[in-house]
Formats: sequence, C-alpha cells, structure tokens
Amino acid sequence: MLNKYARAFFTRVLTPFAALLLRLGVSPDAVTLIGTAGVMAGALVFFPMGEFFWGTIVITIFVFSDLVDGNMARQAGISSRWGAFLDSTLDRVADGAIFGGFALWYAGSGDDNILCAVAIFCLASGQVVSYTKARGEAIGLPVAVNGLVERAERLVISLVAAGFAGLHKFGVPGIQVLLPIALWIVAVGSLVTLIQRVVTVRREAAEADAADADGQ
Repeated sequence: MLNKYARAFFTRVLTPFAALLLRLGVSPDAVTLIGTAGVMAGALVFFPMGEFFWGTIVITIFVFSDLVDGNMARQAGISSRWGAFLDSTLDRVADGAIFGGFALWYAGSGDDNILCAVAIFCLASGQVVSYTKARGEAIGLPVAVNGLVERAERLVISLVAAGFAGLHKFGVPGIQVLLPIALWIVAVGSLVTLIQRVVTVRREAAEADAADADGQ
C-alpha cells in the first residue's frame, strides 16, 4: 500500500525535475547508476561508523533516483526491458548495501551479534521476497499478493528509524533504541511477506496445473 501511494505522490512531485534532466541530456540509465552509487556510499561509508543520521540523509537524497529514472523514460518514450532490468537489479544492490551497513555496524563498534544477525536476515529475506515474485511470474503465475512488508515499507521503516537513532550524537538521549526495534519489525514483516508469497505461488501453481490437466 505504501509503495503504491508513495510512488504516485512522488512521481507527480518529481516530474518537473525528471523533465529538466532530460533537457540537460542526462539518460535514465545514468540516473539509475548514480542513484545506486549514492545509496551504497551513504550506507557503506556512514552506517558502519555509526553515523546513522548523515547516512540516512545521503541515502534519502539518492533513493529518489528510483522514481526519477522511470519517470524520465516514460516522458522520453524510451521505456525498455533493459531499463526495467537494470533498475530492478540495482534496487537489490542498494537494499543489500543498506542492511549490510547496519550489519557491519553491529558486527563492529555496535558490538551486538544478535542485531548483526537480524540485519543480515533483513538483507537476505528482502532479496528472497523480491525473488519469489519474479520467479513466480517467470513461470507464468500472476503472484496476486503484495504482502505485509514490501520494499518501500522496508526502506521507510529502517531509514526513518536510523535517521532518528542518529540524533543521539546531537544530544538526544535514548533514541538509538529505534533502530533495533525497526530491524526486528522489518525482519518479522519480511518473513510474513515471504510466507504469504510462497503460499500464494503454491496455490496458483496447483490451480494452473489442474487447469492444464483438465485441458488435456
């Protein structure tokens, strides 16, 4: 739900900016690559140092490239399978960098092996959640379910919590507890979403197999 309505809102807001980039001769693929590089830098440079506030600011600036590049392609009439593939692939890279950055913090100065494991689970489960839908669709199934926690929810929950948690370096006490809470929420939500999608694919596959058998 968040993914649906947030995309619609920010697409309208970012349309003039996308048009400006096209007039300047910037390609949608370039925006995709720069956006992913920026997200990776914010996550893998700032988060392992415990600089969650500034890391979140950098990531938030660049994460909007995920909306701008598609908007540019549609305005220019150059939407392509390659662009969709590149965008989807680099989304997975960016997500891995964000939760990898959290894991590096907890494996190092954060000194919490349990939260390190939770961050790694968030990373892995997010990738698998995306894979289940892509794989289901690849074998001809609709995969007619979104699930409890999609990519937009994972990013918003984790980044908002990280940004607020980073305020403890500005003298706000006790607020760093928000990040562990957010990671647990994302981990549980991703697990539920994964189960929802697996169950849906199993049902749809059984229905498709039955229909094929009847057709014979």
